[in-house]
This record gives sequence, C-alpha cells and structure tokens, in this order.
Amino acid sequence: MMKNSLFPSARRSHLGLRLIVLVALCCMASVEPTLAGNRRSLLRGTPVTYNQVGPRIRLFSKDVKETVKLFVISDTHLWMSDSREDPYRQYSERMASAYHNNRHFQTGEPTTSQESFLRSLDMAKQKGADAIVLMGDIFSYPSEAAIDFAVSRLDSLGIPYYYIFGNHDWHYEGMEGTEIDLRAEWAKRRFGRLFRDRNPLIYSVDVKGLRLIMLDTSVYEILPEQLSIFRQEMKTKVPTLLMCHVPFYAPGFGPSYGVGHPDWNAANDRNYKVERRPQWPAEGHKPEAFALWQEVLKAHRSHRLLASFAGHVHTMTTSVVGPWVQFTTAANLAGGYLEVTVEPIE
Repeated sequence: MMKNSLFPSARRSHLGLRLIVLVALCCMASVEPTLAGNRRSLLRGTPVTYNQVGPRIRLFSKDVKETVKLFVISDTHLWMSDSREDPYRQYSERMASAYHNNRHFQTGEPTTSQESFLRSLDMAKQKGADAIVLMGDIFSYPSEAAIDFAVSRLDSLGIPYYYIFGNHDWHYEGMEGTEIDLRAEWAKRRFGRLFRDRNPLIYSVDVKGLRLIMLDTSVYEILPEQLSIFRQEMKTKVPTLLMCHVPFYAPGFGPSYGVGHPDWNAANDRNYKVERRPQWPAEGHKPEAFALWQEVLKAHRSHRLLASFAGHVHTMTTSVVGPWVQFTTAANLAGGYLEVTVEPIE
C-alpha cells in the first residue's frame, strides 16, 4: 500500500513541476518585451540621467540620437620653455618651477605633466574618443615651447580637439594690464593654433549631434558678449554640454567655485599676491556672472543643457542643484581625466 500510494503523489508532483516550468516560460516570453517597453515609461519625465564610476561618466538623454565619446582633461600645467622665454622669465619664474613632480591621482606613482598629457592622449585614442576637450590650464603660462609641444601631439592624433582658457594659460604673473586685456592680448599672440579662428571667449561645436559650448571663465567674471551668445545658443533645442575652467557656484564649496558665488570678493581672495594679479573686487561679481548662473540653471530645467563640466579645483567632484549637475575633474598633471559618454535612452 505504501509503495502504490506514493506513485500518484509523485505523478502529481511531476505534473505540477512541468506546469510551473510552462507558466514560467510563458511569463518570460511575455515579461521580457514588457520590461524593455517599461524602460521608457520608467524614465518618462527624466530627459537626462547619469551614472559615474570614478572618472567614467555616462549621460543618457532622449534627445541624443547616437553615442558620443568625449575625453576631457584640465590642469595639465605644461611648463617647458626655451630661449624664446628669456624676455618673460620675470613673469613666468614661479609657475615654471611648479608641478614638476606629481603623484598619479589613482596609483600614487610619480609622474610629470608631460607624461600625464601624453598618456591621456594615448587613452583618448584607445577609447575611440570622438573629440578631446581641453578645459584650461593646459599650460602654466603662455610658453611657446609648451604650446608647440601640445599642438604637435594633438595634431598627430587625428581626433578633433577643442580648447578653452584657464586662469593660468594666458597669465604672465606681474605683467601690467587688466586681466581682460591681457587675456585678449595673449590669445592673439600665442594661442591662434588652438582656437583656430574661433572666439576665445565662447564658441560652440557639434559632435555627432551633441553641442559643446566652450565658455571662458578664466577671470571668474562674465562679459556681456558671453552672456548674450549663451542666451542665443540656448534658444536651440540641440542637446548641449557646457565646458569651462572655473566651475559655477555650487552650495557647499568655497569661492574657488567662483562664477556666481555670493562670497566671491576681495575679503576671500587669498592668492592675489602670490599670483601677482589684481585682487577680486570688494563688491564681488558684476551682474553678468549672476545672470549667467541663472541662465545655466534655466537651461538645465528646459533640458537643453544636459550637464556642465569644469576644472580648476584639481579634484573630482559632482554637484547637483535641482536639475543641474556639474562635474569637475582631477588635475591632468596627476593623470586626471574624465571619460564622458553621452548615450540615447533606448
């Protein structure tokens, strides 16, 4: 009896197991496309999202039609010089002796600015970058030898590259003149090959349907011309990234996040004597800096501006203010970079 009574139970268990497997297979067949279809509904109302693992950043946008790969560097501080520098050594001496011995931002191994720059260009090539973005302070001062070195290496890659000033690139410390005038003068005298007839203050380029706005924030202030051009750019519906050197104001960070910072003023300028430049004004920013900061927030809300990127602070940070996100990069003099991929939401 015991043996015979077990068989019906076993058969029932076997039939039950087969039924469960069949139901599971049917569910898999029906759920898989549902999950794929739900991806868009889950992300509805979120036109851009991102994730970050160290220096690798992925942005996803419904307005992007194909994947764009950018390799972003800032603050290399190339300092080499030759006899052409002799008339200017009184202005370049301090920065010419800076950043000779650096430690890699990930491994801690010794490195130099030149080694880090060349290694970064190799990485951009290996990663299949669509463009290289140079966000300022690639040079410690407007050294002809350093500019020759950088341009020759960049041109040999065969990858488009786009450059904007940092606060050191054009700055000969202690040279007479206003920062705005000196920036304009050295842009013409030394940096034509990097800007290639583009407006050094602000210009835009399109990379596979993604727009990059290259904005000069190297004097912390914003000129009316820059504000006007930025506003015109934001009238388009092209998905855009904003690239600059000095970051925009983000709560929780000091005045080095200077553009639009309410505490950017003479009382908080600790480096003007060391850098031999005019002190920040006692009254702080002119209205254009605050106005542009508001325009950046507005552009993020309208989803035209996907993200903002900056250098200057020599470290990786991420700031989120409502819909606005700003990334900064570790200094390239220590091997720092950002590998930015912008992808469609499928």
